[in-house]
Amino acid sequence: MSERGTTAAQQFYGRWARLYDFLASATPGLSQLRGRAVDELGLASGDTVIEMGCGTGANFSHLRKRVGPNGTVVGVDFTRGMLQQARNRVEREGWKNVHLVQADAAAFELRGEVDAVLATFVVGMLDDPHTTIGRWLDGISSGGGLALLDAGQSTHPYSWPVNQAFRGLVIASTPGGGTNFEKPPWNVLDERVAEARRMLSERTVETSNSEHALGIVRITGGKIP
Repeated sequence: MSERGTTAAQQFYGRWARLYDFLASATPGLSQLRGRAVDELGLASGDTVIEMGCGTGANFSHLRKRVGPNGTVVGVDFTRGMLQQARNRVEREGWKNVHLVQADAAAFELRGEVDAVLATFVVGMLDDPHTTIGRWLDGISSGGGLALLDAGQSTHPYSWPVNQAFRGLVIASTPGGGTNFEKPPWNVLDERVAEARRMLSERTVETSNSEHALGIVRITGGKIP
């Protein structure tokens, strides 16, 4: 993402951070899907997990439950407003082992022993998801896991009305309404999600793919050999 694009995205998501936090917590069924994505990581007590694009921290409770008080959760996001909401959540819950880093997930370097990486509704914002996912995989220890929770257009037979609603959501949640793309933003999103899933499938074992919410939501997970 260009510097101009990054700044626009930071301003957009920062402006809507509180609303995003509410929707992330209140949307029916979404917490269960987040939990299923975290299950794909195969975390154990004491593990270290990095969440790329952690937003307001809606996944932290699921991650912390798996790694326990002796494990470590690191949330990475490039938007100050999102991180402030995440920080409020961490302080409110008294989580001493949840740490926040302001950085671009596409360029963040994993250092030390990382047991897993989680990214939810993030890869669609990456300019080069194939390369970025590969970089994340390089930083995960052998036997560790990577899980992606994403949304895209449904391919089911009844998909037309579902996809129309989804396209409206994409426009509303994309900085500039997606006008900075040469093609419709929902097509860009689909392509990026597909590229990310392809890299994960190429580089991991025990790979799993599942669809939920009328085919709109996808969960993909795999283990590092």
